[in-house]
Amino acid sequence: MTKHRKPIIGITPDIYDRSGVETWRVAGAYADCVSRAGGVPVVLSPMVEHVRTQLGMVDAAVLTGGDDPIMEDFGEATHAEAVRVLPKRQEFERALLDCLHEDARDVPVLGICLGMQYMGLCAGGKLDQHMPETTPTAGDHWEEPHRVACAHSAWSFGDGEVFSKHRQAITDEGALEVLARAHDGVIEAVGDPVRRFWVGVQWHPERTNNAGLGQAIFDALIGAARG
Repeated sequence: MTKHRKPIIGITPDIYDRSGVETWRVAGAYADCVSRAGGVPVVLSPMVEHVRTQLGMVDAAVLTGGDDPIMEDFGEATHAEAVRVLPKRQEFERALLDCLHEDARDVPVLGICLGMQYMGLCAGGKLDQHMPETTPTAGDHWEEPHRVACAHSAWSFGDGEVFSKHRQAITDEGALEVLARAHDGVIEAVGDPVRRFWVGVQWHPERTNNAGLGQAIFDALIGAARG
C-alpha cells in the first residue's frame, strides 16, 4: 500500500437463490464501519478462480455473517436444524482462507459470526451445530445483547455488551487461540496473536452499540491494514 492511499478492504458477500437466480448481497453496515475506520470497502466476487487475484488487490479482508456451514466438508454430518449456506459460498471462503494461509503476505482478516466459524473450522476446530440442545443460555445468543469478557492477554478490546445472532458456536479453537468468552463460557472470539491481525468474533460488531466491541474492531483492522 502506498503511503497516502486509504487501505482497500475486501468484504465477502452472502450468496442466495432468488427465484432460481444466484444473487450476491452484503449488509451495508459492514461497509459503513470500514469507511468510518478510514478504509475503502469493496465487495469481493465469490468466484474461486479469482480468489488469489482479488486478495492481491486488497489490504485486508472481512468475512461476513451468514447461515450455517456445510459440515460434511469438515468430516461431520450437518445437523438437521442447520440452515446451510449455498455450497458456492463455502467453497469460496474456504479457498480464500487457504490462500491467506499460503500467501507470504500477512493480510489482516476479521471474521464475523459465520466468518469466525470458518476461521475456526479451517484451523482444525470443532463446532456445536445446535446450541439449543447443549447450552441452557442459547437464547441469550439469538438477537439478544449479552456480555463478553477477555480470555487472553492479546485481547485489547475490553469487556462489555454485544449483539449476537447465532445458534452455533465454536467449541474447539483448533490451531487458533480463544481471545474472549461470553458470560456463559461460550467462545466468542478467536485469533492468531502471531499474525498482524487475525481475529474472529462470534457477535456482530457492525450491529453492536458498544464502540469498544463494535467500531473499534474495524478501526483496529484498518490500522493493521495500514501496516
